[in-house]
Amino acid sequence: MSSQELLDQLKEKLTAAESSADLEDIWRDFFGKAGKIKLLSKDLATLSENERRTKGPEIKQTQNQAKTLFESKQAAITAAEKSGTAEGTIEEIGLGKPKVGHLHPLTRTVREMNQLFTRLGFSVVEGPELETDEFCFRRLNVPKDHPARDMQDTIYIKEPDLLLRTQTSSVEARVLEQYEPPFKVVVPGRVYRNEKVNKSNHFIFHHYQGFAVLEKTSLKELFEVLTTLFKFMYGDKVKIRFRNKYYPEVEPGVGPDMECFSCHGVGCPVCKGVGWIEMAGAGMIHPNVLKAAGIDPKKWMGFAFGLGLDRLVMAKYNITDIRTLLGGTLAYKYYQDESFL
Repeated sequence: MSSQELLDQLKEKLTAAESSADLEDIWRDFFGKAGKIKLLSKDLATLSENERRTKGPEIKQTQNQAKTLFESKQAAITAAEKSGTAEGTIEEIGLGKPKVGHLHPLTRTVREMNQLFTRLGFSVVEGPELETDEFCFRRLNVPKDHPARDMQDTIYIKEPDLLLRTQTSSVEARVLEQYEPPFKVVVPGRVYRNEKVNKSNHFIFHHYQGFAVLEKTSLKELFEVLTTLFKFMYGDKVKIRFRNKYYPEVEPGVGPDMECFSCHGVGCPVCKGVGWIEMAGAGMIHPNVLKAAGIDPKKWMGFAFGLGLDRLVMAKYNITDIRTLLGGTLAYKYYQDESFL
């Protein structure tokens, strides 16, 4: 059974579930020791090393999606049972199932982007937030004496090697080391920098890293991927531009900007008066980064991009202060569309 068929079967079972007892049966069938989800990992042992490297991220993604589906249904049934409202009574009086909250804009946006990129052939990967200097900097062409380190005020847990990751490109370095190309990967996640907190900056924020290593690719394909993303998020009329920019892990480097969603190019505190907001850093993966992972840059090449996820969310939902994303506010718009719940 394919991963998609397994997820479709799980969705069908969850839709029919009406009680905690039903969920217990589903849990044993799919997530127990001999469950269908667990068996996916066991099947890896029968594959070749190359097949495991390709199939592993897909299985991890299926497991995460299945768990999310189950937990969402579990929360709905638990809330209904606690309220003492039987589903049969609801149907008799003509009401729908009670709505229990809604997704945070960050969570919703990540799920939307994950769906887009999986359709484009990318795998979704996660990695550790507590990172080492090697994977956060050195393997990304940023040695200890490199001036680019001054661009980031790192939060160290134990100097000089243990730190909170400053970008999810640290996971890129890990994937490059662990898997053989070709591959295309995206990495959403929380990152940390010792930043002064204001309307547009926070010491806790979120990145969305993407990269591809192929036998042949170019800036043109990178621009097409980013343009597709921005149009998917904000519509065909969105205004974007690409500027030359320096980043040590790519060469050449570019900075994709989007016209400020708050002032529409006039200039305001959100865009610091310039009318544009820098949304990402991107470029062609530097040969040194490939060499550090044992990948031959004469045979393989790639592109990478790192998106400021919080700014994407702010632009999408017209949020003008990044601090509210982590402030526990319940004032965000209630969304009628349930496709990502």
